[in-house]
Amino acid sequence: MTSATIARPLRAVGQQRNLLGAHLIDSLGSGLLLAFTVVYFVRTTTLGLTAIGAAITLARLLAMPTALLTGPLIDRLGARTVAAAANLLSALAYTGMLAAGRVWQIIAVVWLAQVGTAAYWTSSTGLVVLAAEEADRPRWFALIGSLRNGGLAVGAAIGALLLGVGGTGGLRAIVLLNAVSFAVAAALLATWRPARAAAVAREAVRGSYRTVLRDRRYLLLVAINLSFVFASLILSLLLAVYLTEDLHRQAWVAGSLLVLNSAQVVLTQTTVTRRLARFRPIRVIAAGSLLNALAFGLFALLSAAPGWAVMAGLYTAMLIYNAAETVATPYREDLSVSLADPGMRGRYLAVYQLSWTVGQAVAPGLLTLLLGYGGACPWLFLGALSLAAVPALLLLERSVTRPSLLSAPAAAPAGRP
Repeated sequence: MTSATIARPLRAVGQQRNLLGAHLIDSLGSGLLLAFTVVYFVRTTTLGLTAIGAAITLARLLAMPTALLTGPLIDRLGARTVAAAANLLSALAYTGMLAAGRVWQIIAVVWLAQVGTAAYWTSSTGLVVLAAEEADRPRWFALIGSLRNGGLAVGAAIGALLLGVGGTGGLRAIVLLNAVSFAVAAALLATWRPARAAAVAREAVRGSYRTVLRDRRYLLLVAINLSFVFASLILSLLLAVYLTEDLHRQAWVAGSLLVLNSAQVVLTQTTVTRRLARFRPIRVIAAGSLLNALAFGLFALLSAAPGWAVMAGLYTAMLIYNAAETVATPYREDLSVSLADPGMRGRYLAVYQLSWTVGQAVAPGLLTLLLGYGGACPWLFLGALSLAAVPALLLLERSVTRPSLLSAPAAAPAGRP
């Protein structure tokens, strides 16, 4: 490995300021409204909570095909163009939210926002392909993940402050700032000139989703990713209700665990990814699955633990869960683009995004149903799902022929950042 190769990632960071800025500003804006969408419509309209919830659910269901429609656009127009347009759609949606007061208006603006979000996330991994060489991509995913987690946390804190100080006026300010953030992120992406744009454009070929659906190896990856999708949703769906209803802890405990998650990921993600670079990527993802299973097993045990052990167990389980996230996430994202046919990467990433769409649709009902059978049940299910991913990953590894995914890279000199 040459000195030029060693230095390349740091120089590339300076060359891709627009990409990093877009991710940071996008996540700051998203964090502002993350927990307050329903509250906003309750406070600013005369509609009941049931009508608002139904409108949001219907809008999100209508947006479910977005990923599959986005894939061909990425192959034709490029990930940068699609991501910038998606952010503009989101900016338009949140601007429209300021005037939404009827059910059909809520459906329209939430649908448009969900379309923008789904299109952006479908194209987002392709942005890293434009920015970095293959060997550097896991570290780029780690860096962007740290920026997004930090931005979401800061945005959520600012949103809570605006709501507390300004009431309904503060909520409107949150929505407006969110719209502005998406517009700025779109402008940054539109003016970004990726280093590898020409090389990626040359890879494009004609194809269809039939080609992707015949790729059993990639479909296995999509199925494996479902276990990580379910795992990621515990923060928004399961943790708080489990703590308050089954463990009888105060709500602030859940808030502190969420803060711990953000802080641990932001502070350790890039370091962990760098130190794991010497290991096989797929084995690293499998290790993340095992850590998730361990964390979920510990969460399950807490429902029968003595009171004095619950708090220590909660924070220990959360630390392990956070470690699983930092270990596996950059390598999962890289695997999704590495196993995709470069000529039809947009369609491949659209199918990969379906694991998120399906997981986010199924998880709320399934996890709450399991919770009704006992506090440990959803955690045991999640632990079993994470364990099942390990042999599936080993099976995937046996079907992979690319050397970069089967063996650890050559050891980097000690001075490499």
